[in-house]
Formats: sequence, C-alpha cells, structure tokens
Amino acid sequence: MAEDTVGRVREGVRAYRLVAGMWLRSTMAYRASFAMTAFGNFAATSFDFVAIMLMFSRVEKLGGWTLPEVAFLYGLAGLSFGLADLAIGSMDRLGRRVRDGTLDTLLVRPAPVLAQVAADKFALRRLGRVTQGALVLGWSLSRLDVDWTAPKLVLLPLTVVSGFGIFCAVFVAGAAFQFVAQDASEVQNAFTYGGTTLLQYPPTVFGRELVRGVTFVLPLAFVNWLPACYMLGRPYPLRLPEWVAFAPLPVAVGCCALAGLAWRAGLRTYRSTGS
Repeated sequence: MAEDTVGRVREGVRAYRLVAGMWLRSTMAYRASFAMTAFGNFAATSFDFVAIMLMFSRVEKLGGWTLPEVAFLYGLAGLSFGLADLAIGSMDRLGRRVRDGTLDTLLVRPAPVLAQVAADKFALRRLGRVTQGALVLGWSLSRLDVDWTAPKLVLLPLTVVSGFGIFCAVFVAGAAFQFVAQDASEVQNAFTYGGTTLLQYPPTVFGRELVRGVTFVLPLAFVNWLPACYMLGRPYPLRLPEWVAFAPLPVAVGCCALAGLAWRAGLRTYRSTGS
C-alpha cells in the first residue's frame, strides 16, 4: 500500500513537471511579454500593502499592532499564498472544464488528473505576487526588534511552508467542490484570495466568531496569525496555549489529506457532459 502511494506521488510529480514545463517554455518564448505581465502582477498586488500604509499614515497602531508587525503578517500570508497560487492556482478553472466537457481529455491521458489540472496553463507571471510578499516580509524583519531564539528561527521558514500547504489544500478542496457546483470559482476565490486578504490584518480587528471560524473550521489562522504571535511575543487570539504556534505543519498535512479525500470523492461523481 505504501509503495503504491509513493508510486502515485512520483507519477503525479512527473506529470506536473512535464505539463508545467510545457507551459513554461511557451511563456519564455515571449520574454518581453512575460516581464511585463510579471511586473503587472507585482504592481497590482502591491496596492494591498499601499492601502495598509495609507491607514498607518492616520493611525499609529491597527488593533494594537504596529506597521512592521502588520507587514510581517502581510508578508507571511502573501508569500505562502503566492507560492500556492504559482504552483496550483489553475485549479479554479476546473469548473469550466466540467461544464464544457474538456475534463474528459485529461481523464483519458495516462497521468493523474490532479497533476494535470494543477499544472494546466502554468503562469510564471505569478512570481510577481511571490516577489512582492517576500519583499514586504524582508522589510518587516528589518524593522522588527525580535529576540530570534532557535525555535523562532526554525518556525519562520516552517510557517511559510505550512502556509503554502494549507492554501494548496484550500485550492484542491475548492476544485473538488466544483465537481458538484460546476460554476463555483468565485466561491473558491472567496476562501483563497479572500482568505489571504483576511490574514493581512491582525486578528484583533475581527470579531471572536470569525477568529474561531478561521482557527477551528477553516484553519487559516495557522498560516500566519498563531506563529506570528509567538515570534512577536504577542498574546494569542482566543487564549490558545503557546504550543499551537508550532502546529502549522501537522495542520497543513491534515488539510492536504482531507483535500485529497475530497478530490477523490469529487472525481468519482463526475459523469461528463454526455456530448
């Protein structure tokens, strides 16, 4: 059983690499166009942080958090989401394939469907979002006075990797839902793009019920809120124990496992268009 699972993972990675490589070569055939679209993506996502900076031109703190602290949240969420969007952001196109029947062409190919859908129309221009999030994170780290102990140094990259995994799980689960709804890309975007926008602000500006929802129902709080509170020495939302700051990785693994089950269940319900 374990060998079969490892074999399927390897096959999926190989298929993803081949499909993504095809789209990458297509993109780099027009380097000027790629540079302009990547810069446009970078500039468009930068407006979110510009809006935050404009808020701080009027106030010293937002929900008790300073600008570098909010920028730290922004950078963690932006970098994690940007990597997930770059890797499998094409999952939101699944509903269109279900409606027009083009998903059938992927089913007959000797490669995992999930890998094909994830790599479809691989858009390297999304590196603009990744770059912007990384720059804001770097700027915040240069402004923060943090006592960087060994656990905090380990937790920082672990948080980015875990956030990437959590957002990937949300992308896959949203795509699985489209097998049923068929036209639910905007619903999916509410949890992916909407989720990362939510996480750009401190939890103290939101109501307790919302914070509970993104902690215990859709665990987006593990992307940045909880580990950031530990690294910055801030009180945890909902008076959670200190060890939850180190839970993002198992939470990400659990989310990916559940998303995988949802994907398999959704794929089994697919009955084509009949045309």
